[in-house]
Amino acid sequence: MSIPVELYSATEDHTVHFNQFQRGTSDRIRYKRVNERTGREVPYEKIVKGHEVENGEYVVVEPEELDEIAPGRSRTLDIEAFVDIDEIDPVHFQKTYWLGPAKPEFSRPYLLLAQAMKKSNRAGIAMFVMRGKQYLTALTEDKGILAVHTLFFADEIRRPKDVLDVPPEGRAPRGKELDMAVSLVESMADDWRPKDYRDTYTERVNKLIRAKQKGRKIKVEDEPAEATGVVDLMEALQRSVEASKKKRGKKVS
Repeated sequence: MSIPVELYSATEDHTVHFNQFQRGTSDRIRYKRVNERTGREVPYEKIVKGHEVENGEYVVVEPEELDEIAPGRSRTLDIEAFVDIDEIDPVHFQKTYWLGPAKPEFSRPYLLLAQAMKKSNRAGIAMFVMRGKQYLTALTEDKGILAVHTLFFADEIRRPKDVLDVPPEGRAPRGKELDMAVSLVESMADDWRPKDYRDTYTERVNKLIRAKQKGRKIKVEDEPAEATGVVDLMEALQRSVEASKKKRGKKVS
């Protein structure tokens, strides 16, 4: 199944980006491509890529060789299967794009597919090529619009047991201890409202820049509270539940 599509980024980065300067001057710091043996700068057209296959041994690949095997840019999204959305582990999701029909005449099949996917709670799994790279993607419906999410391939996902320095051990909690933990979660239950959360660090960076531009000093933010060493989990959970209920104006039982 193929659909002529146009791809649009669904997100934008608000991170404040900086250039580098030598302290006390207005001199920009710029990076050069330098030969580590001769110390001389190398023009871009004379640079090739090398992949290390053994300790200190590289296979050199020319740009033309990469171009020859690179997949062409996709003009269609080729759906290979439809799967239950709930079966896709969130760890696979990478980046989201809005998907639009390539031409007005493709709007009806576009809308028909969107509604069918919404009703069936399924995502279309497809391969897609963009900027010389092939992606595994999941096509989903979002308020009448199709969204395509680039996914990590299975062999790109790291297993927790391979990366956790201190993996959790012991028997699974149960009984009163588990009931208290559930009570904590339920006492702090709320609706998901994305607009309630914002990047306060970027806001402070922008505030700092504006203040320095005007020659003003900025108030130093308080240090975040340090984590406490919890020994008695039951006591810690009880305090958290009580504090949460008081904050919400509920009577502690």
